Amino acid sequence: MKKIKFPIGSSSVFFNALNTDIERILSRTSLLMNAKKLLWLKMVSYFMIHVCAYLALFLFPLGKTGLLAAYTFIGLSGILLAFNVSHDACHETFSKNKKLNTWLYHLSFNMQGPNAYLWKIRHTASHHLFPNVDGCDADIDDNPIIRLSPHHPFRRYQRHQHLYSFFVYCLYTLHWFFYKDFLYLFKKKVANLQQKSHPVKQYLFFFFWKLTYLSFMFLWPLCAGYSFGNILLAFFVMHIISALFFIHVLIITHLCMETQFPKTDENGCLPGDYYIHQLTTSLDYSPTNKIYNWFLGGFNSHAAHHLYPKLPHTTYPVISRFIEKRAKQFNITYNKLDLWTAIRSHYKYLRMMGRPGLNSQVKF
Repeated sequence: MKKIKFPIGSSSVFFNALNTDIERILSRTSLLMNAKKLLWLKMVSYFMIHVCAYLALFLFPLGKTGLLAAYTFIGLSGILLAFNVSHDACHETFSKNKKLNTWLYHLSFNMQGPNAYLWKIRHTASHHLFPNVDGCDADIDDNPIIRLSPHHPFRRYQRHQHLYSFFVYCLYTLHWFFYKDFLYLFKKKVANLQQKSHPVKQYLFFFFWKLTYLSFMFLWPLCAGYSFGNILLAFFVMHIISALFFIHVLIITHLCMETQFPKTDENGCLPGDYYIHQLTTSLDYSPTNKIYNWFLGGFNSHAAHHLYPKLPHTTYPVISRFIEKRAKQFNITYNKLDLWTAIRSHYKYLRMMGRPGLNSQVKF
């Protein structure tokens, strides 16, 4: 397999101009200082909300309906904690102290079930380098159920994937916890990452966190007097609702009709430079909206995140304005929709991926 790379010596006039804007506003205003204060406020707030959601199981006598509601709130508050704390900590934006970032990241992420260590490898060393590039972005690895890239092989039953994908998405977090993490723990090749191996301690931490999560979700509620049947039902309902929320907030940031799926040439080079690649493969929805930013941790400002992953997501509403302005100036594609239009675009994209003859309508 050829090494994938961007053109040697390429320089982004677009990004140089944009970066001048961002450096100027960061140096001349209190944007970064206020953004970091808000980031820490959100960290404390979301940790408290998530912990209180869990403690409600033991502080109040809950019937079957109450248990379902409590677990659902635990799941959704956990997703918001991951959006607003785990993701930033993964990119080390909380502090210059790497150990503090690591501690915040692993605690907040592993509390939700999936393994933090394995996800960070895929996210920072694969997805962030080559989003939407077949064979290099672990997030669009070929799978036999849903065709996510125009460069993936087509299977006849995928003609209906825009109809059945919603139901597949319901099982996404359960699949991640019970299957995908185990697959990636022992898999040697992950997209562009070859011959992956892990320290022995990560295998130990892997099973420790899995058992800890199952203890919190099953053992302690059982000890509190809840029936196993009701706990199991609440657990599944929690994961279905959380998975649907998680998927529809995140998948639209890269897999839509508007985003591009670049292909390498015979030398393994991608078209364009790194920064334009990040912009054209991402999609924003309401990127300057501070309410969206509060809840979604900046995922709605996805271009800003891919261009400035080391800045707190609380700066993205401001940065996104400059991105749109400079993209327009240099006539570069900047994908921006509202949330519901973006979701519709995703399902249109899935329908097109199920019709190989229509793939020419997709930009890649």
